[in-house]
Amino acid sequence: MNHDWTKDPFRLGFGLMRLPKNPDGSMDIPQVCAMADSFLAAGGTYFDTAYVYDDGRSEAAFKAAVADRHPRDAYTLCTKLNAWQQCHDEASAKQQFYTSLERTGAGYFDYYLLHALQRSNYKKYEEYHLWDFVAEQQKKGLVKHWGFSFHADSELLEELLRDHPEVDFVQLQINYADWENPGVASRRNWEICKANAKPVVIMEPVKGGVLANPIETVKQALDSAGQAVSYASWALRYAASLDNILTVLSGMSSLEQMEDNLRTMQHFRPLSEAEQAVIRQAQAALDADQSIPCTGCRYCVEGCPMQIPIPDIFTVANRRKGSAEFRTRREYNIVTTGKGRASDCIQCGQCQDACPQQLPIISLLEKCRELEE
Repeated sequence: MNHDWTKDPFRLGFGLMRLPKNPDGSMDIPQVCAMADSFLAAGGTYFDTAYVYDDGRSEAAFKAAVADRHPRDAYTLCTKLNAWQQCHDEASAKQQFYTSLERTGAGYFDYYLLHALQRSNYKKYEEYHLWDFVAEQQKKGLVKHWGFSFHADSELLEELLRDHPEVDFVQLQINYADWENPGVASRRNWEICKANAKPVVIMEPVKGGVLANPIETVKQALDSAGQAVSYASWALRYAASLDNILTVLSGMSSLEQMEDNLRTMQHFRPLSEAEQAVIRQAQAALDADQSIPCTGCRYCVEGCPMQIPIPDIFTVANRRKGSAEFRTRREYNIVTTGKGRASDCIQCGQCQDACPQQLPIISLLEKCRELEE
């Protein structure tokens, strides 16, 4: 690459996880082609897919829409190796790399990721020697830049970056709804990457579509600015206004969504201070939308014999609205890693005695058990 790979002026990446389908479930390749053409014509280059997306049809769609129709220097491609899905041993995990090369027709990968590292799976990447494997592909010129995508607690992120300083970048879930959500830790994880000089690719800036159609009080906060833009536009600009960012991925499912995102990002301008204030109002609206009116004082945690992170569990439960079930369960698993879970409550009552809000914590925790897998 002839330019500084960390400073692409076009901050929108085309995520290929939710591509349009025909009524029979097959991929709508003509629409994918139209979306890719619009993206490239606007100045976009970064395409993001993965070996496991849509059982490989995402990578195949990329080949049909981009690799077979555009010169190699017109685009950059990122795909991912998953050590805990669609493989059963080291050989089958490594084979994903070669299969992805064939499926995408790209010849090499500009960006490559170890996929979705979490507490439940990160040791597989060590067991299968995948860190060394991808580094070897970089030496061969088959990978230009590599790193990992991440869905876990900040302590694990610090550990991985300490043990693997050789990675070039990290992909993180960042959006204004999850900036202070302990189940995602967007702010803290972004800060860790910045401190370690690792550029960040942002995923889920619209939280899987939740922020494209947010709760009514959030809509009211954004509408108060009097701007004739989509709710998704606010979310994209919030993410892209951060520094130490390589690109902001949007998983687009239609040409209409592509056109809306391009209107937002083709001539990108960071949020002004007045617009940041509007986002803070939206975040306050999210915080106020609480089925469980916990203030997060943490008095209940200090004497809990089971070390249950009660306020963090309640935050995840409150942010559940509109989110896919698997996201909520993942956030729950993150905040309870190495700690007590709702089902560990022994109903001693210490928490209720300490709660300034006099919340019925025991019964609330019992309801939160449904967040457990």
